[in-house]
Amino acid sequence: MVEKPFAISLDKVVASLDSHAELGLDREVIQERMNQYGPNQIPQYAPKKRWRILTDQLLNPILYILFAASILAFIFNDILEGIAILIVILISAGIGFFMELQAVRSLEELRKMGQSKIFVIRSGKSIQIKSFEVVPGDIVLLRTGDIVPADARLMAVDNLLVKESALTGESVPVTKQTRTLPQHSPITDQHNMVFRGTMVTAGSGKAIVTATAKHTQLGHIQQLGIDAIEERTPLEKKLNQLSRWLIWLTLFFAIFVIIVGYIRGNDFLLMVETGVALAVAAIPEGLPIVATIALAQGMLRLSKRQVIIKELEAVQTLGATDIICTDKTGTLTEDRMKVHAILYGDESVDDAYSIEVSSSVKEHPVFNKMMLAGVLCNNEDPNAIKGQGDSIELSLMEFAKYLGYNPVSIKENNPELLELPFDATRKFMATAHSHGERFHVYTKGAFESLIIHCDFIMNATGIISFDTKSEWHAKVNTLADQGLRTLAFAYKETQKLPTSKSIIEGLTFLGIIGFLDPARNDVKATIDIYKKAGIKVVMVTGDHPGTSKKIAQEVGLLEMDASPDKVIIAKDFVIGDNPDATVIKRLLNASVFARVTPEQKLDIVKFYQKNNHIVGMIGDGINDVPALKKADIGIAMGIRGTEAAREAADVILKNDGFTAIELAIRQGRVIFENIRQFVVYLLSCNLAEILSVGIAASLNFPSPLLPMQILFLNLITDVFPALALGLGKGEKDIMERPPNNPKAPIINRKDWYNIILYGLCISLAVLGIVAYAYLVLELPTETINNMAFYTLVMAQLFNVFNLPKHTESFWINEVTTNIWVWGAIVLSLGITFGAYLITPVAEALSLDPVSMHQLILVILFALGSLVLAQLTKRSIKYCFGKTPNG
Repeated sequence: MVEKPFAISLDKVVASLDSHAELGLDREVIQERMNQYGPNQIPQYAPKKRWRILTDQLLNPILYILFAASILAFIFNDILEGIAILIVILISAGIGFFMELQAVRSLEELRKMGQSKIFVIRSGKSIQIKSFEVVPGDIVLLRTGDIVPADARLMAVDNLLVKESALTGESVPVTKQTRTLPQHSPITDQHNMVFRGTMVTAGSGKAIVTATAKHTQLGHIQQLGIDAIEERTPLEKKLNQLSRWLIWLTLFFAIFVIIVGYIRGNDFLLMVETGVALAVAAIPEGLPIVATIALAQGMLRLSKRQVIIKELEAVQTLGATDIICTDKTGTLTEDRMKVHAILYGDESVDDAYSIEVSSSVKEHPVFNKMMLAGVLCNNEDPNAIKGQGDSIELSLMEFAKYLGYNPVSIKENNPELLELPFDATRKFMATAHSHGERFHVYTKGAFESLIIHCDFIMNATGIISFDTKSEWHAKVNTLADQGLRTLAFAYKETQKLPTSKSIIEGLTFLGIIGFLDPARNDVKATIDIYKKAGIKVVMVTGDHPGTSKKIAQEVGLLEMDASPDKVIIAKDFVIGDNPDATVIKRLLNASVFARVTPEQKLDIVKFYQKNNHIVGMIGDGINDVPALKKADIGIAMGIRGTEAAREAADVILKNDGFTAIELAIRQGRVIFENIRQFVVYLLSCNLAEILSVGIAASLNFPSPLLPMQILFLNLITDVFPALALGLGKGEKDIMERPPNNPKAPIINRKDWYNIILYGLCISLAVLGIVAYAYLVLELPTETINNMAFYTLVMAQLFNVFNLPKHTESFWINEVTTNIWVWGAIVLSLGITFGAYLITPVAEALSLDPVSMHQLILVILFALGSLVLAQLTKRSIKYCFGKTPNG
């Protein structure tokens, strides 16, 4: 390998690699280098193994608690209970496994098939080999459409253009040359080099390989991605936090009941069994199942919108995202050059595609000559606008067609007789055409190179001496400062066919066209939605600051009169590990980071994370890999994105649609709200079970619940309504609220108030019917237990109607209009009734017949819990102007 080959003379590079500029390497040397350096392959992110996907599903603190509960159940000979809990664990893990497996398979379909091939010179012969067979010192031959197989120093070029946006973020293909460069030239200025993973868009070249595999620039960036530590998802953090709370609550209630029961003279072993039963009651067995299914359903919904989610938790992370860092080229823009500004004569147009196709525009003499120059001094096929080639020449053809010109007809009527091709030294091209009895010469190229040969300038009145060159210099600089790529045009008429030397003598200057990679039409509306949702979008690009600023203004990231501090040129700005308050404020205030390297992209993501933001990173290039890996949620493009970017990301947009991200964020927010809602439901129901059993034991009442009945409730009547809540479509204004605080738990203080309120109301209903049946009706213990069990079943089902916010109507809200909720209630009642009819199940649950009078009491007490909860909420609202869930 060669250090800084761009700064060493070509002869020294060839000598240091012990190669030959004309003959290349010999077979023996090739084998030695293959043994020394290995294949030209970069370690990829291996597809996630099936066993790893499965084990990841089991790494869940709530499942740990369930494992412990299952073991305790087996210890106390509650075999059925232990088996039932294990089934819950397997169902939860199974759903997560199959959903992630589907995502892995979708990703594998997107992988590139096979190895690309390249021509090399070996032993004096040109042969084609696979890219992984390239070794340092190989002489590679590059043609239009080739993917560069390794980093290489250019030896010869012929109008060679290389698209390096995947590596550097530059939207414009780079013109390559061979001269030696200064020692400290950044990668964006190393025009005598080609880099692995970039693509030849025009021309041809010959280069000597200076680095392969992990030693290439691409390999270096890939290693940054491998070294970047992935962040745990916000949902994972919050569920872990909730799990710790549940563990402590479980231990507290279990120990409390054991101690109180023993003090009251009950058998210690009996109280331990009761404590275990309460521990099981405190654990929401349905939580992992419902959370997994809610995430899986969101995953399926998004897959229908061409969004692949690689891991379940990534769905919710999208909903918590409050900063989106996005690449510019191809994400916010169309990834193709387009005519933007036109300066001709004394006229100027700021937005070329706003021009109406009218005879007055096309008949302007200077404008018409410029359009003819754009078509005739152009090597692209007029019928292959979307093919490979020079993006500038393609855009000139496209613009001519937009204005109603017929490039095919123009070329036929003006046959080309002579061409002076573009090269990196001359920086312009010229063509001579026959036109009747005269000859027309058209030229286009870099302004500073072409203007030297222009003696005249054409305006609306005719051709005059070119005395305003300094003014045109200023105009060109203004366009360049805006980030536009400029091209100058000139022409002349002669009576005889010019020679290669005389073709550029005495030219008449026509004007300048500025080109820009235009913003996508749908991006601005999407960014407006993000603003309403409290999400800040930040452009992070390796492109020119002027270009970046202009696109940012077009898509709504920047106001037209935005402060200069909103745009930061990253290469002149060091973030550092501990920036001071002034630097932090400026970085947080910025909307555009330009000229950013892959390392700086990674630093920017880390900076936002250190400042308590949930960061989404959108990218498609090799240079985005480290940041994609480090971000809380990495989002890659499926069509245009490189394989490395897709591998590092959590989410892949199969159709490359920027608007699809908004849909994914909306879905993520809906899922989080649904999870919060069904956690409140589950915990309030489980609290009711704990309070009912605990208080009844303390008062020496008959037990309202037996261990198997607790498990039945937690797996049937708790799970189905909670699952229905998890499948809700969400509130209409969900994208008009700020993102959730990343530090806030799933269950906040107001939610805990709700849980306690609903749990108390349900417990009062259960204890009320127990007291009435025991003290007034003096019914047998078995009957009292059954009445309490049925009351708890119905009260928990009615509890689902407590969940809508107080601002919504009790009768028409997101719960009552959710068809899944009504289906869950009917299903839960059907299963409960079916359990009573199936003798073995009824015996396991200790269910006996109840009379119609007893059933009416059950319904009244259960409805009473809902009425009591609603009256309490509305009383608080009336007295204090707010409710616990307000």
